Amino acid sequence: MERLTVTECKALLSASDPTALAEAIAELADDPRAGVRTAVLAARRRLDATLAEKVRLDAMHSLDQELRSQGFVAVAGADEVGRGALAGPLTVAAVILPPGVCIVGLNDSKKLSPQRRVEIDVAIREVAMALSIVSITASEIDAAGLTGATRSALNAALDALNPSSDHIIMDGLGVGGLSVPETAVVGGDSKCAAIAAASIVAKVHRDAFMVELHAVHPEYGFAVNKGYGTADHTQAIEAYGLTPYHRRSFSPCGGTLPLF
Repeated sequence: MERLTVTECKALLSASDPTALAEAIAELADDPRAGVRTAVLAARRRLDATLAEKVRLDAMHSLDQELRSQGFVAVAGADEVGRGALAGPLTVAAVILPPGVCIVGLNDSKKLSPQRRVEIDVAIREVAMALSIVSITASEIDAAGLTGATRSALNAALDALNPSSDHIIMDGLGVGGLSVPETAVVGGDSKCAAIAAASIVAKVHRDAFMVELHAVHPEYGFAVNKGYGTADHTQAIEAYGLTPYHRRSFSPCGGTLPLF
């Protein structure tokens, strides 16, 4: 049988399917040509990374699987964004993923670039069984307090899911008082697939809102700081006062003269 050309070998080693790639590597492992050896090494690194990613993603579904084994049917992941911001809403997302679905790159939203978050947000929306987003305004946070506002947003997000959820898993220590049983996981946005999905959906949604808000109030730099208390943002508060989107119950907003 005629030996494959280097170009043909490289084409085999470009396979995206892990099984096909492993077979190509095994077939060409002993090829002495420099171009093929280089391609085989690169393919091995790519295969190792793919397999490691699969192991990571499988582990992120372990809690979902455990809860389903206990009889829960629709396990939702939830996460909030904007909890510590001085301005802008507190945004909560709830997501129900199909069992075992693989979304490559799914992770804690804080570990992803803005562009990668947007890409994975699209992928999440394509496969999610149910998804909801609820935002609580600054004035509502001032009135209810942060814990009360978070609980209200979580319950509203659960109510908006269709199909509904019978269990919720969330990042952190939990808030209690929810309409369904709750499991809290410290660092859950990097450990649980559904929580990671919710963290990304909430982050992309809130960031887009803050960019829109920047067009109305550019002096605060919302497109960059997303409402958090950066030095430039706090200096702008001192110079210009508060907008209706600032949380007056949060220092250093309290006692600052309003813009409106």
